[in-house]
Amino acid sequence: MAIRLQKGQTINLNKEQNDLSQVTIGLGWDVRKEKRGLFSPKVEDYDLDAIAFLLDSDGKVADLGDKLIGGDVVFFNSLKHPSGSIWLTGDNRTGEGEGDDEQIICLLNKIPPRYDKIIFIVTIYQGIKKNQHFGMVENAFIRAVDAKGTEMFRYDLSTDSSYNGKHSMIFAELYRRGGEWKFRALGDPEDTDAFVEILKRYVK
Repeated sequence: MAIRLQKGQTINLNKEQNDLSQVTIGLGWDVRKEKRGLFSPKVEDYDLDAIAFLLDSDGKVADLGDKLIGGDVVFFNSLKHPSGSIWLTGDNRTGEGEGDDEQIICLLNKIPPRYDKIIFIVTIYQGIKKNQHFGMVENAFIRAVDAKGTEMFRYDLSTDSSYNGKHSMIFAELYRRGGEWKFRALGDPEDTDAFVEILKRYVK
């Protein structure tokens, strides 16, 4: 049975119990259903995007690529890291349906040693313009599945008023210590709806 993490909790990825050659980081969410009148305007779809930053030993994104393409940021316009060890499977624009809405695949054994940490972020595309925020999102989670399809752990994001007006979320981080990988549940909300604003903190 998968371990359920709390905000701020860290767990070791156990290579003795799980096949860590490929780890799928799955993210999911639902948009809260609101009662609307017959003549209420149509609610626009929520487009939530998953992003991964690969950080070096200084905790920085060393390679920004060509306008972020082909660098150490994996996102909707640059789906696969140049090392071939991390990629984003695609973009679910609504969050509808069961299971993961977006997935980031990590080949942990092939991630170059110069990378010590991967940060996983979710943003609401044009969330400020559309007045869409994480206070309107429910059942949000991040989970890790090993190469054999076994769910190792998951972190369910609690929904409360502190997420109102927050358009991005630093969900979690995967980091390397002493040759082993660890996962930390974060759940830190951000005002911005643009991941490049968060990225500025991690640029040398």
